[in-house]
Amino acid sequence: MTLPDPARIRERAADAAYALGWKVVRRMPERAARTLFASLADRAWRQRGRGVRQLEKNLCRVLGKEAVDEEVRLLSRRAMRSYMRYWMEVFRLPEISRERILNDMIVSGHERVFATLDAGRGVVLALPHMGNYEQAGAWVTLHGYSFTTVAERLRPESLFDRFLAFRESLGFEVLPLGGGSTGAMAFGTLARRLRAGRLVALVADRDLTAGGLEVEFFGRPARLPAGPAALAVQTGAALFPVTLWYEGDKWAARVHEEIPVPDTGDRKEKVRAMTQRLALAFQEGIAEHPEDWHMLQKVWVEDLS
Repeated sequence: MTLPDPARIRERAADAAYALGWKVVRRMPERAARTLFASLADRAWRQRGRGVRQLEKNLCRVLGKEAVDEEVRLLSRRAMRSYMRYWMEVFRLPEISRERILNDMIVSGHERVFATLDAGRGVVLALPHMGNYEQAGAWVTLHGYSFTTVAERLRPESLFDRFLAFRESLGFEVLPLGGGSTGAMAFGTLARRLRAGRLVALVADRDLTAGGLEVEFFGRPARLPAGPAALAVQTGAALFPVTLWYEGDKWAARVHEEIPVPDTGDRKEKVRAMTQRLALAFQEGIAEHPEDWHMLQKVWVEDLS
């Protein structure tokens, strides 16, 4: 008898877990869901698996430390609770009222984004894995501005389809992100949306393409995707960094100043300079709210190598 492939078993288990989350967690009382996910966060933190260990390495860079100490450990626990709160809210977002999404969101700097779009110019919003960017996207669409984003293909395909349906239900246009021709097609579609004066939102603090640019991030070389800056250079769209965090029971976001296209240099030099400025904007926001940066993966070059 042929045994099932362990990887396929894990994929099916993940799909079943997410399906259960959307069916069960969204129906739970919010207080019970918060308690459950805080407990799950603490359990994962105590087990100190690979993701938590990488999170702590990342937080060491944010705090300027060479090794994990008690301060980093306490911060990583808060970060895990924030991360699990994000997942709890993802499962419950379809049940959260329009009024709460609008009224419980504290935002600064969004006026310049809306004004740019109203003037007919495309906008690229680039953000790190902070706070709840799904809720922030719902907040934007409820203000009447649809947008296009990309999503990494997940396995099994049914799991990717669940996330696709979830984001589309919030009013997002989602393009699958992959290598080769798929990535080029997504870039072309994003460029067309921007030239039409529309909004594109991209999570941009981790390179998924192996073609990212090396930038200085918290004083060390890291690799960030070139896509947001490349789209701005190619289409003339405005590039705005956005950082997000939790403010008690509410959500918060800051739209940073626009990163303009440099006047000098060739296309590659302009994209590199803009990506460096993007990294510095992310750095500023993450330093202010490190507990809400949900980065359990490798970002810095020394880890990637």
